[in-house]
Amino acid sequence: MQSVNLKYVKLGYRYLIAYAIYIFSTVPALALLLVILRGIQLGPWSIKLLQPDCSIDMVGILALLMILTLLFMYYMSRPQVVYLVDFACFKPSYESKVSREFFLRMSKDTGKFEEPSLAFQRKIVEKSGLGDETHLPKAVTSYPPCPSLNEARAEAEAVMFGALDELFMKSKVRAEDIGILVVNCSLFNPTPSLSSMIINYYKMRGNILSFNLGGMGCSAGIIAVDLARDLLQVHSNTYAIVLSTENITLNWYTGNDRSMLLPNCLFRMGGSAILLSNRRTERRRSRYQLKHIVRTHKGAEDESYQCVYQGEDDNNEKGLSISRDLMSVAGHALKANITTLGPLVLPLSEQLLFLWALFCRKVLKMRDVRPYIPNFKLAFDHFFIHAGGRGVLDGVEKNLGLTKYHMEPSRMTLHRFGNTSSSSLWYELAYSEAKGRVKKGDRVWQIAFGSGFKCNSAVWKALRDVEVPLHNPWLDCIHNYPVELT
Repeated sequence: MQSVNLKYVKLGYRYLIAYAIYIFSTVPALALLLVILRGIQLGPWSIKLLQPDCSIDMVGILALLMILTLLFMYYMSRPQVVYLVDFACFKPSYESKVSREFFLRMSKDTGKFEEPSLAFQRKIVEKSGLGDETHLPKAVTSYPPCPSLNEARAEAEAVMFGALDELFMKSKVRAEDIGILVVNCSLFNPTPSLSSMIINYYKMRGNILSFNLGGMGCSAGIIAVDLARDLLQVHSNTYAIVLSTENITLNWYTGNDRSMLLPNCLFRMGGSAILLSNRRTERRRSRYQLKHIVRTHKGAEDESYQCVYQGEDDNNEKGLSISRDLMSVAGHALKANITTLGPLVLPLSEQLLFLWALFCRKVLKMRDVRPYIPNFKLAFDHFFIHAGGRGVLDGVEKNLGLTKYHMEPSRMTLHRFGNTSSSSLWYELAYSEAKGRVKKGDRVWQIAFGSGFKCNSAVWKALRDVEVPLHNPWLDCIHNYPVELT
């Protein structure tokens, strides 16, 4: 009986704490209501007549208490501000560099590919936008290749721990201070999980909230940030880490299906670690503040890389262009995303022009009026589009009316690091920081595409002029960029 009673005492305490703000705000409101009702019955001067010797205005005091309570409720119910304190991108070792010629020779030496497949890979590599300094794990580049679970774990540990070590060093935050950990890796989901590997390696605290996201494609990095933001809304005064990566070792294709050969040609080794916080004391040293996240999902029956390239004749250059099916799905996803995001970020003039064009087409049935594409350059200073491939970047550049300057971080990231999946957006942001382009008040738009088909975007606002970091994956080569792409 004592244990049962204690159980209900604990339950009552939890409810009291959870709903204390509503309980305490109801009391002065009810008291004020009773005083008003009594005053209506007795007359406007009834309160003072009831207490002629008291100089205190009870109605005024109760009204003040109610106003203070409402202000307190508003303050407590506001969304928690989420700051990006710092981030780090994994820089692979020099030994893991793979030039385009080495990649093609490596594919031929495996003996797994037929001549048409080798010729197809050569065309893809030449037109993909990748340079000669991308990276692949040792299990793939060794002769013969030795993919295994142990090698996949070794790749994951190298990327994750490399990015996290740099993040902890830069931010001066201890691993035991982290309250939330979100890891996203689409294709490699071992047991124990990747998040468990991190927790055990860094001896993080036992009550850390850890999540492992898999199978969500290249846009999972924004999904992970969104999850961390939601958790920071209910867990105050804490830090959250989002780690985004992809694993190459066990996902290297050795067949002759052209659509399956594309990841071999585009995906490369990489990862990023982002430190978020809702501590208001962190605003002073944080780089960015999270403003908006918009997630859209179109065409769930489509696989993002099954229809990327049209299966036309080997000698037909059109076989190297992105298929109309994929671009249509991606276009619909992007359209839905910017339709949701537009009212949040666009100036009123652009919103009115968009609404007028929509009114003419839908209400007045004026088919000769073309849909108005808002000028997002008026809302954002920096654009970071997922470096999934040259065709994707070309399509976004054309549809959003962006300039070469706006597309430079995305194209140079594709050239230097390849498609690093969900972490590519952070290599692009690191590029702009290494160039010293991010100034206080700048708005940053990250756009991620992924299988499903998903289009997710995040909007950040720079809190200060971002100086060129001492640790940045671009520091040893930033003076060589931008380069001319053939």
